Amino acid sequence: MILVSSCLAGLEVRYNGTHRLNNKISKLVEENKAVTICPELLGGFSTPREPAEIVGGEGEDVLDGKAKVVEKSGKDVTELYIKGAYATLEKALKMNATTVVLKESSPSCGSSMIYNGHFKGEKIVGNGVTSALLKRNGFQVISEEQLAENNF
Repeated sequence: MILVSSCLAGLEVRYNGTHRLNNKISKLVEENKAVTICPELLGGFSTPREPAEIVGGEGEDVLDGKAKVVEKSGKDVTELYIKGAYATLEKALKMNATTVVLKESSPSCGSSMIYNGHFKGEKIVGNGVTSALLKRNGFQVISEEQLAENNF
């Protein structure tokens, strides 16, 4: 079974209340080959919500207490991101997920690129909090861009 970001399946759960529909992912969900998840909603956020970025590193650093996730207004929301990451890990373990496809660039879900923490639209190489935790626990985490390279 594949675990996928809810926004990629067309659910309007992104911070600004929109989705990022990916037709291939939507088809996998319709065929019961994939299950949707939103780490940020599992962490306790609502939709819409203020944009957030990782400050001082990337997802690994957040998990290690060396960086934090901060909303644009400056509010520290690190604990909610960590809570959502662990809830996602629990779901992935429970369903024996083989692959996890998460939305690139997100402070939760980015699997190779995230925003740099300055809220200027600039990206750096790194994992979001959820991606980092899943990878630490042996899950294959890919982005929607990498999905095209895999046959599901």
